[in-house]
Amino acid sequence: MKWLRERMPEKKILPHVRRLILSVICLFIWLPLLLMAGNSFLSRGEMLSRFGPVLNGGTGAVKVTLFPDFPTLSPFVELLLDSPGFFVMFWNSCLQTGAVLLGQMLVAVPAAWAFAMYSFPGKKVLFMGYIILMILPFQVLMTPDYFVLNQMHILDTHLAVILPGIFSTFPVFIMTQFFSSIPPSLLEAARLDGAGEGAVFFRIGIPMGFPGIMSAGILGFLESWNAIEAPMAFLKNRTLWPLSLYLPDITADKVSVAWVASVAAMAPPLFLFLAGQSFLEQGIMVSGIKE
Repeated sequence: MKWLRERMPEKKILPHVRRLILSVICLFIWLPLLLMAGNSFLSRGEMLSRFGPVLNGGTGAVKVTLFPDFPTLSPFVELLLDSPGFFVMFWNSCLQTGAVLLGQMLVAVPAAWAFAMYSFPGKKVLFMGYIILMILPFQVLMTPDYFVLNQMHILDTHLAVILPGIFSTFPVFIMTQFFSSIPPSLLEAARLDGAGEGAVFFRIGIPMGFPGIMSAGILGFLESWNAIEAPMAFLKNRTLWPLSLYLPDITADKVSVAWVASVAAMAPPLFLFLAGQSFLEQGIMVSGIKE
């Protein structure tokens, strides 16, 4: 260690130590994902030989490896060709998530612009109510949501999941922080040049707040795609269930399919997260430093 300190000053050692620590942490985070991806190629026989003690309730050690000894595509064939229920739930997830995101853009963007740019009576109280609703868990809101949806006669329909998601308060909070960071002098200059409120919103607000809109959209997608409580509470018809409820319904004799279904369910949010990582970072920074 003394020789290392002599050859490399402390200022040069610390970055390497940080990288090493972060690499180890990342390895532990990615290990379950790599294990899931590798086990999706397991045959039924190899699956039983490795996880038999857990699946059959017996005794013995579980053999965990990242890659199978004899990889096969049979679980993919079984899921993609012989499991019509998977596709029904997959498209249910696409429909529900897409409708929620579209509705949030139509509702939350104008609401966030109003909170950021205009002063009106009760603004602070109303925004505080938004924050309170944002931090409340679903279990607290489940009963009033159920009664409201029942009165609207939309229980056990796609709208029972879509409407509460559209009026989520979290996208409003995120986008308000971005719109608030727009310099007021820029907006005043646009108004002096003859731009109306609509032109200011569409030509200045949306382009400059685009990172916030994308950040809210990505987080909204992740929340809707992985939703479990709301579909279970508001949807009794299994043909309306999203993909998030497909995995718990897989029986032990089809556990190899569960690995493949997990990969398929994880792929869209993973790609979206990687593509929009920069927007998420900006959203976290702005929401953390703005009041």
